[in-house]
Amino acid sequence: QVQLEESGGGLVQPGESLRLSCAASGRSFTTSTMAWFRQTPGQAREFLAAITGSESKTYFADYSDIAKGRLYISRDSAKNAVYLQIYDLNHEDTAVYYCNADALRTDTTWAPGGDWGQGTQVTVSS
Repeated sequence: QVQLEESGGGLVQPGESLRLSCAASGRSFTTSTMAWFRQTPGQAREFLAAITGSESKTYFADYSDIAKGRLYISRDSAKNAVYLQIYDLNHEDTAVYYCNADALRTDTTWAPGGDWGQGTQVTVSS
């Protein structure tokens, strides 16, 4: 049974950083594109970042965050783990963050695969 378990969320102040982790189990994810999405109340889950399996190529929804050095995605295939590092958190980052396996690239964004974790809550508040 495939399981994705996110961790690392919490209550932080604006300007702080978090590293979210996703532990995948149930099969090998070595060749899977892993992705992070987030969701705020009343909104659809939105794509944040993806990392491919074979070459660990990274993709982001908003490259301005990359330009600002705010968002990084990485993986440790030996551990079946994927990470999302977020720097300089602000109130707009408050959301539940979800790990996803086998995301697929579309013309405009990334569509999620069928496997989701339960999510980890990130709350940014002063």
